[in-house]
Amino acid sequence: MRKKVVVNDLMQKNYVYYLTEPIGKNFDPEFKPELTPKQMLELGVFGGKYMTDCRKEFPKSWFAKAKLCHEKHDPKLNYFSINASLPLLVWIKKGWINSRHDPRGWFQWYCRYYMGRRLIDEDKIQIKRWKAIKRHVGAVRKNCVKGKYTCRPKQRQALLHWAYDARKI
Repeated sequence: MRKKVVVNDLMQKNYVYYLTEPIGKNFDPEFKPELTPKQMLELGVFGGKYMTDCRKEFPKSWFAKAKLCHEKHDPKLNYFSINASLPLLVWIKKGWINSRHDPRGWFQWYCRYYMGRRLIDEDKIQIKRWKAIKRHVGAVRKNCVKGKYTCRPKQRQALLHWAYDARKI
């Protein structure tokens, strides 16, 4: 299996990548996300603004119940109704996003990885970043009663942004 994908959206023109694995399969053994991209979009992440111009690249089913807002970032669309994001320009300035492959950052990488794209060096970097976020799971567990979602909502929303299911903590 080797399917060619050509991306033409607001941030990438004629960017080409290949899908070499089946969708949602054959992940690195160290990478065990708790949520799929579709689930994340349905729950509400990134204020609904993140994927509004990328629909052609991903399955239509991902967007059927997605909480999106093309006009603006709206924290009310987030699962925990709170802003847990920094603007993209801040991420770029701090060097957290420096990939020509995924100029929107980790979630874009995850969507493409989930679809079956593999870029060994980039995958290692992004999986390492994903694993580092897990420390926030421990902080929520330590400081909150299980199931009390009003405790640390910003931290919980941030965990959702990284495919950790903060509803189960």
